[in-house]
Amino acid sequence: MVNKQGQTRLAKYFDDFLAVEERRVLEGEIVRKCLARSDKQCSFVEHRNYKVVYRRYASLFLLAGVDGDENELAVLEFIHCVVEILDKHFAHVCELDIMYNLDIVHYILDEMLMNGCVVDINHQNVLAPIKLLERVAKDS
Repeated sequence: MVNKQGQTRLAKYFDDFLAVEERRVLEGEIVRKCLARSDKQCSFVEHRNYKVVYRRYASLFLLAGVDGDENELAVLEFIHCVVEILDKHFAHVCELDIMYNLDIVHYILDEMLMNGCVVDINHQNVLAPIKLLERVAKDS
């Protein structure tokens, strides 16, 4: 997740073949490339040996780097599903919700993804454990 100024708000990687510095450089290149594109251009970009699927929601861009075998439209739908779930949990999610609740956002993504593969996109299934944790924390 990146804002319009190119500041990364959330990054999640599923491969460890890139060092942290290489990730930072690659991330910067991809973000600049996506931010430079107009609204009339498609949401798919090829960079090096990656395909990047992105979508803009208000002031945030959600980007997903995938390999060549992945279906871009399915990834675009997954990005939309992530936003719907975040919106449902935070009631009109915004950049500040993500910044101040990174643990919850990571937990939501962990419920939806395992080793880079989608395991669940059902809103109720994804949010139920989070609601339970919040209820337990509130009672404590």
